[in-house]
Amino acid sequence: MDRRNFLGLGVTLIAGVAGCRGYQTARVMKNSERDTVGSHAAGAETYKPLIQESVSKLLGRACSPSEIQPAAMVVGERKKICFIGVENCTAEEIGDFREQIYELIDSAINESRQYEQLSRRYVENGLKQLRLRPDELFVQENQRNFQVVMEKMEQPFDYLLYAKLTSGTTKSNGDYQRDYLLTLELVNIHDGHYEKESASIRKGYRRSLTDKLFH
Repeated sequence: MDRRNFLGLGVTLIAGVAGCRGYQTARVMKNSERDTVGSHAAGAETYKPLIQESVSKLLGRACSPSEIQPAAMVVGERKKICFIGVENCTAEEIGDFREQIYELIDSAINESRQYEQLSRRYVENGLKQLRLRPDELFVQENQRNFQVVMEKMEQPFDYLLYAKLTSGTTKSNGDYQRDYLLTLELVNIHDGHYEKESASIRKGYRRSLTDKLFH
């Protein structure tokens, strides 16, 4: 293709794009339909399976017969988890999905027969009183002070739960693959023992011909 033909193609493409007036429509999706796959970043199609797999693996492992019950607990009593938040270390902004991730993990835990989760409102109130960030609870003194505050609110707990999202990107010209990893860490505050599980999903992103011509 000579230069004039190439420039002509470019002008035609620009004119075509400029001449199209965009509009947006919406519809309610049925429960049987698959989630929409995000074209530029991760969405429901990525986060939901990550949460389902990682929570299932973590609770299944922590509920094994070999696990030692905390000394203060009655056999058969549901263990209480204090979920302290989601850390996003991916290459993307997760926006309102941060709240969705928290709620989905919360629901999955409370649906189990072995665990129940403390109300987020109590947890945030306790952190606010001590002026602590969630990651500072891994300092022993901070953790003890937090336990005292939560007990005063009649919200004792047995475990701290921490979630972390990471990603890795592999590029090939304009296209790229992004590997998403959700890691959950469950810490027993009575003896310091912790369980850690993760789930991963690979997702491919491909740029259109128009994008490649003008970038």
